[in-house]
Amino acid sequence: MENQPKKQQVPRQKMPEQDPKQRRHNFNEVPLGFSEETAKLEASRCLQCKKPQCVAGCPVEVNIPAFIGLIKKGDYAGAANKIKETNALPAVCGRVCPQEDQCEKNCILTKKGESVGIGRLERFAADYARCHGEISLPQLPPPTGKKVAVVGSGPAGLTCAGDLAKMGHSVTLFEALHLPGGVLVYGIPEFRLPKAIVASEVDYLLKIGVKLEVDCIVGRTRTVDDLFEDGYSAIFLGVGAGLPKFMNIPGENLLGVYSANEYLTRINLMKAYQFPEADTPIIKGKNVIVVGGGNVAMDSVRNALRLGAEKACIVYRRSLEEMPARKEEVHHAEQEGVQFDLLCNPTRVIGNDKGFVSGIEIQKMELGAPDASGRRSPVPIKGSEYVIPADTVVMSLGTNAQPLIAATTKNLGLNKWGYIIADENTGATSKPGVYAGGDIVTGSATVILAMGAGKKAARAMNEYLKTI
Repeated sequence: MENQPKKQQVPRQKMPEQDPKQRRHNFNEVPLGFSEETAKLEASRCLQCKKPQCVAGCPVEVNIPAFIGLIKKGDYAGAANKIKETNALPAVCGRVCPQEDQCEKNCILTKKGESVGIGRLERFAADYARCHGEISLPQLPPPTGKKVAVVGSGPAGLTCAGDLAKMGHSVTLFEALHLPGGVLVYGIPEFRLPKAIVASEVDYLLKIGVKLEVDCIVGRTRTVDDLFEDGYSAIFLGVGAGLPKFMNIPGENLLGVYSANEYLTRINLMKAYQFPEADTPIIKGKNVIVVGGGNVAMDSVRNALRLGAEKACIVYRRSLEEMPARKEEVHHAEQEGVQFDLLCNPTRVIGNDKGFVSGIEIQKMELGAPDASGRRSPVPIKGSEYVIPADTVVMSLGTNAQPLIAATTKNLGLNKWGYIIADENTGATSKPGVYAGGDIVTGSATVILAMGAGKKAARAMNEYLKTI
């Protein structure tokens, strides 16, 4: 019976990884991927449920049993093309999507053991097809004659653009920076998501007809209304939430204090990940403190190690149990030698007579009652302050809404935090013909949720375009 999982004969297959002592000194990928033999073995664990709950947990509606079944048969390129039917970025999702909280969480095998390694199999299929040149392009419908603008080439924008192109619309992606990919290239480190992988996924979209304009800041170079005047019939806003947050404590203006946004962007877009072959204007600190406990904080502190830090430390005001970062990322950081100062919160940044960071004052915390997020609230312990040395401090405290679009677009509804108000199911905003999705609507979230928003918006925009 489907509701009674069969006894698991084959255990969940482990992904081979670089040795922590080696990888902390390089920017190569940490997980090394499945071999064909291991992929087929892992695929054999799938029960091929008639009513697969894993699919219900996937924001981009991948037919998970179908692609895993193809891997089991040895049709790896077929598996990749099956995923591509609904997911424009499988090599990305296989690396950075939190499957443990979505598709894998719903796998029936979790009732008596471990889920199928869906994300690892997705990565395997996508990598196989790319390396063997076996990604086939979809058959496109006749052109509709409708022009659509997608602003922002992050995961939401890429997904929306790809889906609209496959519906026959003429799609142009507008990107403010000089490389497409958004957070996939300026945020996520090379050792988690290589730039070549993102470039390959973007290249696929260009091959199916998506046009790309880089170095174009919509809201500054031209406005949303300008795009309508240029003949675009509908517009999707996937501009992200890139405005950094700070603590507003003394010393945050000292040299050597970065927002995580700036720190990661300098490393990623200015090629510090090729250090020492490529240099970049960033302080390569020996004592690096990263304040925060999310995935971005883990990315920052692990980057610091690779840039030569002798000590790289996470300062987080709650305990390990409340830390929002993926368990895998925390585990990798611990393996690489990152230190964790938990139940601690900075009260001021200390500088030397030249204006550079020399230390940070920390106050110990204890956990009180749960807050609105369900996590226990940190409460300061009076008189517990102490100073730790630091020459670089990275504030990884989340982000606020990118304000340029809102400041230059009339009749666009915003909430009290400055995020765009959009329908959860369609992405429709208060301005006719304008849709939005991803972090500019939800605030900082995951790549896959942004992709899901882009997919929903594309579907709704297609219906809208039929009416005009």
